Amino acid sequence: MNLSTASSLLLLATSYTEAFTTTFHKSTTSCVLRKRPVVTRFHIDTLAKPSRTSSPRFSSAAAAAADASATPSINEPTKILTKQQKRIQQIKSEGGPLAFNTKYGALNPFAIYYGLTAIGLGLVWFMALTIMQLVYKVTGDRIDKRRRIPVFLSHVWGTLLMAFTGCFPKIENGEIIRNFHKSGRKAMFVSNHNSWMDIPFIGHTIGWHNYKFVAKKELEKVPILGKAIMVSKNVCVDRSDRKSQLMTLKQGMKWLDDGVNLCTFPEGTRSRTNRLMPFMGGAFKMAQKAGAPVVPISIVGASKVMPSHWMFPYRPARNICKVIVHEPVESVDKTEEELNEEVRGKIIEGLPEEQRPLQ
Repeated sequence: MNLSTASSLLLLATSYTEAFTTTFHKSTTSCVLRKRPVVTRFHIDTLAKPSRTSSPRFSSAAAAAADASATPSINEPTKILTKQQKRIQQIKSEGGPLAFNTKYGALNPFAIYYGLTAIGLGLVWFMALTIMQLVYKVTGDRIDKRRRIPVFLSHVWGTLLMAFTGCFPKIENGEIIRNFHKSGRKAMFVSNHNSWMDIPFIGHTIGWHNYKFVAKKELEKVPILGKAIMVSKNVCVDRSDRKSQLMTLKQGMKWLDDGVNLCTFPEGTRSRTNRLMPFMGGAFKMAQKAGAPVVPISIVGASKVMPSHWMFPYRPARNICKVIVHEPVESVDKTEEELNEEVRGKIIEGLPEEQRPLQ
């Protein structure tokens, strides 16, 4: 190989090397430039929308929340069961381990004993009332026009029932009632109401005198009690009928004018919270128009013996319940609103804090 040929080969190799270097440099630069936007998009996508694999704790929590919100009805039977369990626990805490719930209210051994005693005495009471009903029908109401005998029979039933079951309440200021009866005047007796036990309690407090209850008409459907209400000619009002309310007002005023006491619960129904509810004005209208005084009575602790969810009392009322009699409030020269407010204030004075209305 001569010198000129070697020089030519050297120049050719050098040119190829320079070309390869330039091509490689351009290719590398192009790859780097093309990689940058891919990396940038990856980071942006990652920040904007994290994947399930990158944060499994967040994903599982979100999935659980979505599943819970998608099936809310699954928990509903559990809630109902919880309410039933709470009621059963409440009943057992009140009436002991043998207490149980029924469709008509809770029962325990004492409640069953009370119920059997009430029904047993009630059957005799019912027969006596039926006999008197026939007597009134045969004689055309010419005897016992004030229906004193049925009230006496009802009082006997209530007194024997409380005696056999230990349910006599303690009476405070009973001399007020006794002195009032001695005066020969008649009054409207009003009381708070949160238990069925209020009825025998107020009857026991008034004593062996003629009186009529102002009651809702639905009570006429109660076995035995309904018979007593009708035969004794108690004052029944249909609260859905305006005409019935006017007739009740006239009937109540007539009983007061005829010298017969009236009793009523101005709240209109039992308080489910045990706290005193607002008063209706019917009782005060009767007293105000007849010029009769109103005797306020506070009944304490009746719901501790027979709450609204019990069929009968679950324990004796002795040493638990008491009745507080207040001085009569004269209705003369007072408006119905003033009479209502004064009587309500006296009843509240005799109630414990848990029975007073929330301010």
